[in-house]
Amino acid sequence: MNNLIRPAHRSRARVYGGVLLALTLLAYGALRYAALDMETSQLAREWAVPIAHEGETLMTFQQGEVDGQPIVFVHGTPGAADNWAYFLQAPHPGYQVIAVDRPGFGESTPVNGLPDIADQAKVLRPLLESLQGRSPILVGHSLGAPIVAQAAADFPELVGAIVLVAGSLSPSVETIYTIQYVGDLPGVRKLLPRPLRNSNHELVPLRHGLERLAPRLADIACPVSIVHGTEDMLVPFENVDFMKAHFSADVIHEIVVLDGENHFLPWTAQDAIWTAVESLEILPVTP
Repeated sequence: MNNLIRPAHRSRARVYGGVLLALTLLAYGALRYAALDMETSQLAREWAVPIAHEGETLMTFQQGEVDGQPIVFVHGTPGAADNWAYFLQAPHPGYQVIAVDRPGFGESTPVNGLPDIADQAKVLRPLLESLQGRSPILVGHSLGAPIVAQAAADFPELVGAIVLVAGSLSPSVETIYTIQYVGDLPGVRKLLPRPLRNSNHELVPLRHGLERLAPRLADIACPVSIVHGTEDMLVPFENVDFMKAHFSADVIHEIVVLDGENHFLPWTAQDAIWTAVESLEILPVTP
């Protein structure tokens, strides 16, 4: 009799274990999403400018002066172009402000995202080419920072300068938790909302992507500005030392240290970001 009961018990235990795991992952995802405060107001539809390329769509939202100095804002994870709503709603004179939905987020495709930062940088290329050599300044927040750095390394002729806001560039401080590997399993991923599963899917391989990018940072020739808060608990301030060690000293325009600031600088330190952008003197990019 006991031999007959045990398999049933084991089966129920697996079911209960699966349910518990799913609930844990959902709770993890919900808490993380809430903590990142990504629920922002919808951007005006008349600002939307889709960029089609090779059967996919990069959704952008554009404001400001069409012939002005372009600034391309790249969000972190999870997130969307909405994260830069303040900059779109109040662009400074002389600037064209462009915020993108990264692949897998907002209205950009592919729906399941692109976990490799080099692939994500490549998606920016058609947008940058459309700016016709107007020396765009690329501003990347969090995971968006290595993406804009990758773009500057891969197609320097299209990038005028980069601003790294709370940038996650140091592989040594990237921590992936066991639950994230579990959450990236195909059968578990579909239990999570799309922004959360795509976020986790690109975080799991991020360290390897940063390791590949690190030796190329010294080759970046455009001006680089760094903005980071000393109390950043998600992307530690040690990233600043890493960037100082890996970028050429000649290209670091400035390092803005924000005492007491946390990770959410696009919401809490907007003036500092604008100042960092406006302090850059961009030379024309040769087409």
